[in-house]
Amino acid sequence: MNAQLNIHSEIQIEPLSTRVALHPFLAGMNHRQLTLLTDCAVAKHFNAQQTILHEGEFANGCYLIESGKVALESEASVSGSIPIQIIGAGDMLGWSWMFPPYAWQFTVRAIEPCTALFFYASILREYCEKDHSLGYELLKRISAVMVTRLQAAHQQMLSIYSSHVPREPLVAEWSFGPPQQHHVRA
Repeated sequence: MNAQLNIHSEIQIEPLSTRVALHPFLAGMNHRQLTLLTDCAVAKHFNAQQTILHEGEFANGCYLIESGKVALESEASVSGSIPIQIIGAGDMLGWSWMFPPYAWQFTVRAIEPCTALFFYASILREYCEKDHSLGYELLKRISAVMVTRLQAAHQQMLSIYSSHVPREPLVAEWSFGPPQQHHVRA
């Protein structure tokens, strides 16, 4: 028992400001930006199989994963969830806090125990409005995350539905211009 106590007493928890500054997603951000981010951050721990986010629910923040792995899944009404991507230490989770209507786009669960830094969305949005350089830095980084998630979802869609998808392109039902009249020639 004493040996266990000595081992645990030797484990040092880094200050939150150090953990924020050292996370790869935030590499290259200046001291002021890191200070603002630290101000709205808290450390979180998730157990294996614990659900972190539920698709469609209010997105109240974002996570920077420090250790462990999580699975991003999309809820399918008939066949259960569809796996989209597995991410881990050094990755960012949750971009939905930045874009109205602020709803999670995926369900996320821990595959193994993990630690993460959580950033409160309401404070973060306020800081981004006041400090546009912070907002721009986050937008650039989050955009890159969004592209990888879109690519992962696209690959999953192709692997799951490739034999069932019509070979003709889908037509979007919206546009940025006035409605178009479509005429069929006989």
